[in-house]
Amino acid sequence: MSSSSPPRVSIVIPTYNRSELLRRQLDTLERQRFPRDDMEVIVADDGSSDATREVVASFEPRMRMRYYFQEDLGFRAAAARNGGARLATAPVLILLDAGALVGPDYVSAHLAAHERLGDAGPGRVVLGYTYGYSPWDPFDGLADALDRLAPEEAVRALANEPGFQDMRHRDFARVGYDLSRLAAPWMYFWTVNMSLRTTHLWAAGGFDEDFRGWGGEDLELGHRLVRTGLTAEVSREAWAIEPPHGRDLEANSASNRANSWLLWDKHPEPVMELYGAMYSRGHFDPPLEHEYRELLEWTRRARDLDVQEEIAAACADLPDAGARPPRVLALGCGGALPASSPRRRIAWTPVDFDHDLLRKACASTGRRGLHAIGVRTVLPAGAADLVVVSSRLAGLWDRWGEDILAEAHRIGRRVRVPHAELSTGRPRAV
Repeated sequence: MSSSSPPRVSIVIPTYNRSELLRRQLDTLERQRFPRDDMEVIVADDGSSDATREVVASFEPRMRMRYYFQEDLGFRAAAARNGGARLATAPVLILLDAGALVGPDYVSAHLAAHERLGDAGPGRVVLGYTYGYSPWDPFDGLADALDRLAPEEAVRALANEPGFQDMRHRDFARVGYDLSRLAAPWMYFWTVNMSLRTTHLWAAGGFDEDFRGWGGEDLELGHRLVRTGLTAEVSREAWAIEPPHGRDLEANSASNRANSWLLWDKHPEPVMELYGAMYSRGHFDPPLEHEYRELLEWTRRARDLDVQEEIAAACADLPDAGARPPRVLALGCGGALPASSPRRRIAWTPVDFDHDLLRKACASTGRRGLHAIGVRTVLPAGAADLVVVSSRLAGLWDRWGEDILAEAHRIGRRVRVPHAELSTGRPRAV
């Protein structure tokens, strides 16, 4: 099917060897109560060896279809999505998982959310509500229901069943579906069902193709989109249903754990330290939103905590400056470090989770610092002669102290934790 006028919406569907799921999905897109000339469907094939190309061809007489194929070099959904998005000719881009079934007003609902805002303001990302997506705890009977019912009938029948609802439903409801109330809204930017303006995708740089395997590439994009100023809203009307299908859950979990630290590699900052530490271990309860809010609250409470004296005391027995000043990493440095003298010159590495205070410390020492908690840093092993862990970490110690100590010992030849409020209740030198 061809048309001389450009479409208003492009739908990108990455897929790999799911031809029958794709066929059923395209049937639901063909049923849209939306002008077919105004939408194009782009199937981004990550190297399928089944009948995916033939399925796409069978819909070409009925819908505006485009097809992107990349060689099978392993799980490369980020690259596939970019390849499909480069073919998009519409101003609004919908990202939809392969096989997801949609109701007849799906495309209209996504487009309406963007048109309400128009071109004013920073723009938005629309997160379509997704029923049935729960890979590790699938909703019993969903496959049978979808065999008997059209997607909209299934939603009417099952919408109030907790196991059928969007996995994010409780978190969305907790903030009244106002994602501006979330500290880390990008954690909910799942490309299972999401839309944005095409220009915003490319202004953010598209998907990072370093992400391979399952998990992480959509959250990383979401993090960058939020940084560009985009807001997010949830559309209950732009819903989709993720039908049950075979997954290698063990491989997906392993990939997600590895990619959790890749997010930190890309964005080495406190929230990603928390994300990597949690998700690399499969620890999701409490969720990142809770952990990050705890960090932000402690950052507020510790803002006026000056630790110069305790850091100076921890460094008191360092040798006088010789050919090479001792290298000291001040973990939780606050806004200033002890002053140096001709006899006591120290090569400081300031580290703090409060970005504003860290900048002040760096300005006072003339040294580059790290915006970090200390759970994980970019520093190589043995980079410091001494690591001092200040009392600015005390409020995070119960949850993250073990990780901070492990990282401190990796970096420093010696580690000192001079503040008293640790598990022993006493000052500690390690």
